[in-house]
Amino acid sequence: MIDGRDPDVRLVFADGFSDHELLDAGDGRKLERFGGVVLDRPEPQAMWRPRLDAASWAAAHARFAAGGDDENGRWTLARPVPETWPMRWRGIAFGCRLTSFRHVGVFPDQEPHWAWLADAVGRRAAAGAATAGEPPRILNLFAYTGVASLAAAAAGARVTHVDASRKALDWARENQAASGLPADGIRWILDDAKKFVAREVRRGSRYDGILVDPPKYGHGPKGEVWDVFADLRDLLEGCRDVLAPGGFLVLTVYALRASFVAIDRLARDVLAPVGGRTICGELVMRSKDARTVVPTSLYVRYEADGAP
Repeated sequence: MIDGRDPDVRLVFADGFSDHELLDAGDGRKLERFGGVVLDRPEPQAMWRPRLDAASWAAAHARFAAGGDDENGRWTLARPVPETWPMRWRGIAFGCRLTSFRHVGVFPDQEPHWAWLADAVGRRAAAGAATAGEPPRILNLFAYTGVASLAAAAAGARVTHVDASRKALDWARENQAASGLPADGIRWILDDAKKFVAREVRRGSRYDGILVDPPKYGHGPKGEVWDVFADLRDLLEGCRDVLAPGGFLVLTVYALRASFVAIDRLARDVLAPVGGRTICGELVMRSKDARTVVPTSLYVRYEADGAP
C-alpha cells in the first residue's frame, strides 16, 4: 500500500538477451555487445578495476570519448561499424547507430521493464477481451526510439508515443516498420511531455498504463525547458489524473544525485489519493557470469488497486 511504511525495495537485474551482453566494466568504462558490435563507453559508476585484459577491451569496434560533459563527445573506430545495424528482442526489431551523445538508440538495462510491460498489457488485453473492451491504452513519455512502445504494441496495446525530438520519432517509426507491427498501433506525437499531459487532463483522456523515462535536463520542440527536479512532480500529478482505474505507471530516472527512496516517496505522495502499491529500487545490468554488475538507473513501478 502507499503509506509511510518502508518501501518494497528490489534490485532488478538486466541479464542481457541474445543481442545484448555486458562483457565487462571498470576504470569508469563499460564494455558491451550490441548485436555484432562491441562498444567501449564511459560509465562513471564503474569505480573498480575491469576483469578482462587490455586486449579484450582493445578488440572493441568503437570507443567513445566524452567531451566537456558526460554525454557529448566522439567515437574512435578500431573496426568498421555499419551506419545502422540490427538488434532484436522477442521478435521486435530495432536499429542501432553511433551518435554524438554516446548512446546507440537502445537502453538494454530497460529490458526487464519491457518484459514487465508486455505482461501487464497482456493481462489487461485478456481482461478487456473477456468484456468486449477496447485494447489497453498506453502512454509513453520521453519515448525516444520506441522499443518500449513496440513491446506494448506487440502485446496488444494502442500506444501514444510522445517525444520532443523529430529525429527520435523518425527512428522509432523505422523500428516499427522493421518489426512488422501495424501502422495504426502507435500514435506518434512530437511534443513537450508536460504540455501534452496537461492537455490530456483537460480532455479527460485515460490511459491504462503510463511510462515516464525523463532526462535530467532537456528541451521541448519549441524550446520548452525540462528540469527533472523542478518539473517531475507536476508531470506525475498530470499522469495520475489521466491514469485509468486499475492502471499502472513505470517511472525510470537516470543520472541523478538522488536515491531511489526519493523518487519512491515522490510517487507515493502523488499517487496516494488513488491508492495502489509500488515497488522501487535500481535497474542493474549484469554480465552472463554474474561477476560484473553496473547500476544504471532508479525506478518505481506502480499498480492501482484492482489491477488485473
